[in-house]
Amino acid sequence: MTTKSHKRTLRAIFFDIDDTLYSTTEFAKQARKASIAAMRKHGFKMPLDHAIRELNEVISEFGANYDMHYEKLLRRVPERFKSGVNPAILMAAAVMAYHAYKVEALKPFDDAKEVFPVLAKADLHLGVITHGLDIKQAEKLLRLGLYEYFEPHSIFISEQVGISKPNEKLYIHALSALGLHPEEAMYVGDHPANDIDPPNRIGIHTVRMRRGVSRHDDEEGETKPNYEIKSYHELLDILRNDFDVKIDAPEKAAK
Repeated sequence: MTTKSHKRTLRAIFFDIDDTLYSTTEFAKQARKASIAAMRKHGFKMPLDHAIRELNEVISEFGANYDMHYEKLLRRVPERFKSGVNPAILMAAAVMAYHAYKVEALKPFDDAKEVFPVLAKADLHLGVITHGLDIKQAEKLLRLGLYEYFEPHSIFISEQVGISKPNEKLYIHALSALGLHPEEAMYVGDHPANDIDPPNRIGIHTVRMRRGVSRHDDEEGETKPNYEIKSYHELLDILRNDFDVKIDAPEKAAK
């Protein structure tokens, strides 16, 4: 769906990572479930659903980037659920299970695997503007297998830059680093307040990824995106039709 159509000179596309390149929401849900199941296998007695709710509460209170979630979980639950087991064993089991699931399941959307090789052949800078810890976000790019499509000097992680979303200065920093005017850049993200409103305020073309997997899908920001898409194939159509970008037809990913 488009909200406006202009022939413009586009020089760069920046992407969010979480719930934009892959389903962070679904991944986190399943990884946390795997970690609690591993704790239970090693003697944690709290029912699975109850423990997952408690873990989600810990994450909500302390933030996703806090590195002691399982320690906080064990501190706050009644003694009867953890008696007779060394808490270090439970925490180690949880962390191991989480990272094992990461190795197995951290994969990009299928259409991203099809479309990014095509985008990489277009006359465009491809970059990332993402909120989070530098190593954690960089690891995601490597595990997703998409790093090769981005220019190394076009990856901007909030912790490295010292500016976090939704501060539009993060986007201004990226533009300045590449010598771009706002109207020469596009940003693709899922979060209306973090990924749409800030770049809109400075004149970047905004594309909201809204495929039904993000926890922000039902939220609305202060401004509307220039475009809404459900797959990266729609992004190719936008680039062809509204920006005259020369785009080859993508090859279908192997099933």
